[in-house]
Amino acid sequence: MHRYRTLFISDVHLGSPDSQSELLKEFLEQVECETLYLVGDIFDLWKMKYRLHWSPATNDVLQVIFQMAQRGIRVVYIPGNHDEMARAYCGLSISGIEILEQDVHTTLEGNRLLILHGDCFDEFVREVSKLHLIGSALYEVIMIISRYHNRLRRSMRYSYWSFAAFIKYRFKEAVRYIQSYETAALDHADAQGYDGIVCGHIHHPNRIDRNGTLYLNTGDWVEHCSAVGETADGQLTEIDWLKERQQDPRLHVVPVSSGLVTPTRASDARTGRAA
Repeated sequence: MHRYRTLFISDVHLGSPDSQSELLKEFLEQVECETLYLVGDIFDLWKMKYRLHWSPATNDVLQVIFQMAQRGIRVVYIPGNHDEMARAYCGLSISGIEILEQDVHTTLEGNRLLILHGDCFDEFVREVSKLHLIGSALYEVIMIISRYHNRLRRSMRYSYWSFAAFIKYRFKEAVRYIQSYETAALDHADAQGYDGIVCGHIHHPNRIDRNGTLYLNTGDWVEHCSAVGETADGQLTEIDWLKERQQDPRLHVVPVSSGLVTPTRASDARTGRAA
């Protein structure tokens, strides 16, 4: 069991075919924490408007999170751009889960970290990248290839590997976008007088210390299966769950989300009809 003072996860994209909900469920069952931050895009309402991919593991993830809140763990949900409808409920607490637009977390060492999803920085970097994170259309194609690639790996009993992440970082425009985003986030934290910032949005886990201001990106549970954790002694660390589970022989191989769940239209899901 891994113990943390605080955990930060984002960009799970539940309801989309690429969400690695089985691996997230496994991760959440292997950790303990006092506070859990859900830093946006937990749901993918954009994808769910057209096709709903809802597996038993999706329900399991939500059940684990609600159970954590019921056990007295502070759970804070900060909506992102893919689940922005939830921003209408900021300031409320639902089933023990706080919904906030942003928050300030004070570490054990007394550092103040701004917590937000990060889509607010798009306006500062959109012109830098003509592709805007490869471009949504091309990114979708890459994710489809990644999905089938991992279906093949799974049939051969190999672990999950992100083809999308491998390809993405070969595009100079994508790298420039990421770097510009990180700079914008750090500039914002500096301007607001925070010691650091924790965000998500760009599906690129990273840690940067710029002249004493800390940038931490939680990554995602689509390509990387990553998180940020504050340990019991106050240290901030990047978590690579794919790497950690490979090093732990007790963890069994779980199926990887690959679009195998029969997709349904959102309207059909409400009426119980198959697509």
